[in-house]
This record gives sequence, C-alpha cells and structure tokens, in this order.
Amino acid sequence: MRLLREDEQTIGIVSLATYIPTTYMDSEELAKETNIPKEVIEEKLGILKKPIPGPEDHTCEMGIKAAKKALKKGNVNPKSIDLIIYIGEEHKEYPLWTSGIKLQEEIGATNAWAFDVAQRCGTTIMALEVAKSMMKGNQSINTVLLAGGYRNCDFIDYKNPRTRFMYNLAAGGGAIVLQKGHSQNLLLESDIMTDGSFSEDVVVVAGGTKMPISKEAIDNRLNMLDVTDPIGMKARLEEKSMGNFLKVIRNSVEKSGFTEKDINYVGMLHMKRSAHDYVLSQLNLTEDNSIYLNEYGHIGQIDQILSLELALEQGKVREGDVVVLVSAGIGYAWGASTIRWG
Repeated sequence: MRLLREDEQTIGIVSLATYIPTTYMDSEELAKETNIPKEVIEEKLGILKKPIPGPEDHTCEMGIKAAKKALKKGNVNPKSIDLIIYIGEEHKEYPLWTSGIKLQEEIGATNAWAFDVAQRCGTTIMALEVAKSMMKGNQSINTVLLAGGYRNCDFIDYKNPRTRFMYNLAAGGGAIVLQKGHSQNLLLESDIMTDGSFSEDVVVVAGGTKMPISKEAIDNRLNMLDVTDPIGMKARLEEKSMGNFLKVIRNSVEKSGFTEKDINYVGMLHMKRSAHDYVLSQLNLTEDNSIYLNEYGHIGQIDQILSLELALEQGKVREGDVVVLVSAGIGYAWGASTIRWG
C-alpha cells in the first residue's frame, strides 16, 4: 500500500460525469454504410452501437452538460472553481474559439479562469497531469474542473477503408472535478509518451493553411479524416503501439508506489476487441477488471471518464482499489494515470 508523506499535497477526484447523446448508430446501420458484415462490425471492430450527435449535441455544449452533472453529483458550487481546463476536441462550434471560456460562463464559474488543451484522444490523461502540476505549484488553485465534448465522428467517411480503425468514433461529453486536499479518490502519478514519427499519418487534409478548404477539396472528400500512409503506419504502429500502451500503464503504477499486481481496474479507450483483451492478458487481468465499451464506441478522450463512471455504477471499482486510466491518441501519444479510489 502506498503511504503519503506528511508534506505531500493530496489531489482527489470529487466527482465525474458524462453526457451521452440519445441518438445512436447500431451495428446493422454501420454494416450498411461500410459494406462490412455485421458480424465483423460486432466481433472484430467491437461495436454493437455507438452514440452520434443529435441536432443540439455540439462539442462544447456536450461538455457543458457533463460539467453540470459532475458539479451536481459532487455538490460543488461553481463559484468555488479556480480553474477550468477544457479537454474537448478542436472540432467544435466555431473553428477559432476558446471553448473553456464559454463553458465557464455557462456553468456560472465566475471566479475561475479557463483555457483549452489538446492531445487528441490522450487529452484527458494529459490534462490530469497538467491540472495536478498546476494545483501543486500554485497556492491559489484549489479546485479544478476538466470538461469537454467530442464528435470527431463527423470526419469519418465510411466508404474509405483506410480509416476502418476509426469507424468506432462516436460522440459525447465528460467532466472531472479535482480538489486539493481532498482525501478520497487520490490522483497519483501519470506517465505520458509521444512519438512524432506518426504526426502526419492521420489528418484531415483540407481546411488548414497547407490546403485551404474549397469546393474541389470537399468534392474529393479531403475534408474528412484520412490515413496518408496506411501500409507504413500499420507496420510502424504494430511494432510500437501495444508495447507503449503497456509501458505507460506500468510506469504510472510504479511511480505511484504500486506494481501491476496491485491493479484492480483498467479504464481504457475503445479499440478492437483483440487489442483490449491483449492488454488485460499482459497485465494478468480479466474482463472483470475492465469494461469493453462496445455499446459506446470510441468517444475520444471521454472514454476513460465513461469507463470509470460505468465501473462505479456496476460495482467494479470499490473502496481502496487501484485504478489505472489509459489512453492512446493519434499523433501518436500514449498516457496513463493511476488513482487510489475511495
């Protein structure tokens, strides 16, 4: 068991919540869109259904809804929040916009200041580390809200087989409230890795300064996510991805004073079933120690919040459990954070 030093500041999770749209795409519809057999969609890609945005499910707006739920669950007064870190996607209501400031206004956090961060699907883990460091380094930051939304499913062309591994992209929002001196649900150590050799492998080609948006670009579907070097990326990623995934988990746990044998629950992103099972097997864990998000798909950086929320509802995380949240983001980035629950 990890013991805290007397001089060590504790950072605890007060509450967390998600917002999930009520509109869904199921495996049958996805099979029709992609011309992939329904059985492959369900068994190999691991998607029974996934939430997609309704007319009012805008990116920041979903983060606002999740934030309000988290504040209510934790009985947190918005005016007590010192800092808001927006953890949603860059794809949002407006192309150039600081979403965190809008979220601050909508929840009534009049005493806070806000900024946005981004690391694709690794954003939540990265933001937990940023928040913890800022709270320990700044006496005036005691309560921090992490919140944001995700709907990068808008960029998926289901007729493009190069993006098949992203057919699981979905929509939703998530929020976490952290507090300095909170003695429960302790946020311990994180570990993050990035590899820039993948930085331009998965991009939306048109819409930036290299290729401004145009009718021709839209006609050629260049405004959608694409893989620029599918064969090369697959070979390089297979060599590194699972190893780095396990490395950040083990490093995070070790830095937190535990070993992988102490892990009780792993909250990980949605990925193909075989990869999910592989990670658990390498940690000598079973499905009892995680939740496979086959009814949600991949809601980007919201997956870890959703997984932990579901685990608490289902009784998979109990008092004293060692929880590891783990992510992987296009770019490529891998990250893990260890939490001592209860």
